Amino acid sequence: MGQELATTNLLLGIMAAVSVLEALVCIGIGVAAFIAYRRVMTLVEGLEQRQVAPAMARVNSILDDVKGVTTTVKLETERVDQAIRTTMHRVDDTADRVRSNVRAKTSRLVGLIRGIRVAIQSMLEQQQEPRTHEPF
Repeated sequence: MGQELATTNLLLGIMAAVSVLEALVCIGIGVAAFIAYRRVMTLVEGLEQRQVAPAMARVNSILDDVKGVTTTVKLETERVDQAIRTTMHRVDDTADRVRSNVRAKTSRLVGLIRGIRVAIQSMLEQQQEPRTHEPF
């Protein structure tokens, strides 16, 4: 049994050594991953400063220009819309004035023509009446 214990102890020692080596490898992988993470983050920050920041500045400048143009277009559109509305009101007012002036000036002429028509109708009816009435 002593020999079996020696073999068991040897195997247990080997397993303990392997476990320690596994732990050291895991710690080494963790440290390596942390170092790689820091390097990658430093690289990303460098890229961001060299590439992304100037691009963002240009994009922001373009957006400011677009905002200015949009504001100008909006103001001009409102101004043109107001001018069109004012012109339409003026045209409506002018049309109303022309209509009322034409009615006022033509109403006398229309009245005169109607009067002449009624007078002619009356004369024609009077001329036709004596002929249509025959004595009994």
